[in-house]
Amino acid sequence: MSAATPRPERRGRRTRRLLAGAAGIATVGALVAALPASAGETKAHGHGKPGPAWPGRYQDVQLLSFNDLHGNLEPPSGSSGRVTHRHEDGTTETVDAGGVEYLATHLREARKGNGYSVTAAGGDMVGASPLLSGLFHDEPTIEALNKLDLDVTSVGNHEFDEGARELARLQNGGCHPTDGCYEKKRFKGADFPYLAANVLDEKTGKPVLKPYWVWKKNGVKVGFIGVTLEDTPGVVSAEGVKGLKFKDEVETIDRYAKELERQGVKSVVALIHEGGQPASSSYNYDCDSPGAGDGISGPIVEIAKNITPKVDALVTGHTHNAYVCTIDDPAGKPRTVTSAASFGRLYTDTTLTYDRWTGDIARTSVKSANHVVTRDVEKAPDMTRLIDKWSELAAPIGNRAIGHISGDIGNSGTESPLGDLIADAQLAYGKELDPETDLALMNPGGIRAPLTYAASGAEGDGVVTYAEGFTVQPFANTVNLQTYTGAQLVQVLKEQVSGSNAASPKVLQVSANLTYTLDLTKSGADRVVTDSIRLNGEPVDETATYRVAMNSFLAGGGDGFTTLGAGTDPLVGADDLTALERYLLANSSADSPLAPPAADRITIVG
Repeated sequence: MSAATPRPERRGRRTRRLLAGAAGIATVGALVAALPASAGETKAHGHGKPGPAWPGRYQDVQLLSFNDLHGNLEPPSGSSGRVTHRHEDGTTETVDAGGVEYLATHLREARKGNGYSVTAAGGDMVGASPLLSGLFHDEPTIEALNKLDLDVTSVGNHEFDEGARELARLQNGGCHPTDGCYEKKRFKGADFPYLAANVLDEKTGKPVLKPYWVWKKNGVKVGFIGVTLEDTPGVVSAEGVKGLKFKDEVETIDRYAKELERQGVKSVVALIHEGGQPASSSYNYDCDSPGAGDGISGPIVEIAKNITPKVDALVTGHTHNAYVCTIDDPAGKPRTVTSAASFGRLYTDTTLTYDRWTGDIARTSVKSANHVVTRDVEKAPDMTRLIDKWSELAAPIGNRAIGHISGDIGNSGTESPLGDLIADAQLAYGKELDPETDLALMNPGGIRAPLTYAASGAEGDGVVTYAEGFTVQPFANTVNLQTYTGAQLVQVLKEQVSGSNAASPKVLQVSANLTYTLDLTKSGADRVVTDSIRLNGEPVDETATYRVAMNSFLAGGGDGFTTLGAGTDPLVGADDLTALERYLLANSSADSPLAPPAADRITIVG
């Protein structure tokens, strides 16, 4: 049997698991827990020839997990498609990773010999996706996840990019309300449950999707509670979260952990779309090693420290970082907290030792590690067929050339070359809408991938295709114009490093005519050196007014920029990808490709 072939014992598993939803879960006593395994399951666990057998007290359950796939079905390019491996001597190397054809092979190989295996995800499976999936409202990704035998996932903030109604369609199936049915057939939806315990309908006060789900096999029961970050409204467009309330992660998980316990489920895993920053960028860094100190920081630390000890492990996401750490629960007992980076480059393999006598996880026996989705294995044929099918539909749009570049244009750093390019494109487009437009601002989180010089297909080196542009800016935000006073503009720059952005700054990318100094030796709003702010070489007049171009997410006050949400005289233009395409077509050609911007508009001190 090839690595790409599903194991026979997994057939029919989905039918069984969907019957174990949040509703109607019966309490199971110790007698049920002691029932013998079936002949097939006994053989799978190495007990010799088939036949009835009494299971032992402890049963290892394999938990495979990943997060933040973001519709990356094809291998992601550039730095988005690499991970860093740390050798024992402290040296590092980068490894090409990712691609659902390879992810499927790795997961199927990992499951071999593990009759008790469950696969879970930590949110953002869709949203901000490359054109291959995003063009079709992420139906291709849901199809791929069905084929991956994903059992359950939490929602992430990007699951709400198109609103709760579209998320419900991805769960339950049906054709898109405006684009209709692709391939002339009805989309069947996800075979796995999306969990949204802390996302409530404002009118009913109830979760918009199931809050939890229980995996069962031969008396072994593991409950999964899924939440997204409470601050989802701050990182998603206002339209996407309209009519929804997002509750505290800890309070929500504690509530449903108690409910699961009342139903006889004492082994619980929390799927949390919130994460942290590890002390090392290497996926295999041991953040619990002696001398590592605080191996992880960020929001997930306080969340993990406060979630009830009834929860045995945390699968996290959102920050796109890789880590396998332990953080003490409120009782002072170590608890595993994992994240598998993003884009399908890693998966986490965790062994949960289930105690049949108590129904709980023996946490002292939990083992976990991240594994690279290398590209040196056989591609899963069913995934290749899926990609080929959707690629054929997308090709007429995606292969169109929209510009030429002379080198890689990256999206990393406090100020990135690609961020500068996008800001310049939006300023140029803003001036088409209104010649009085003065400057443009771009949020770094809206830039999802670099532009790479090397060809990803048959287009040739240096050619930028529509598909590549879509991967960079997949949100379909509009370019909006609003007017602000000079004082408001200064306040916007301060909001990059203060308020909700104080701990984790969100530095806006700026058009070429705006310059200033950011002093990182200072704290809070003082990090923006006010006297250094120049527009077209002149100090900003706090009493004057300025016309600013930005995407609709920022115009609504997203990412903590509340002042941007208070602009006047709004004017809405076309989508941001149209602005980028127009700029590239006007400023580049095969004979005169666009050079990467120097990224020298913001002077960094410290």
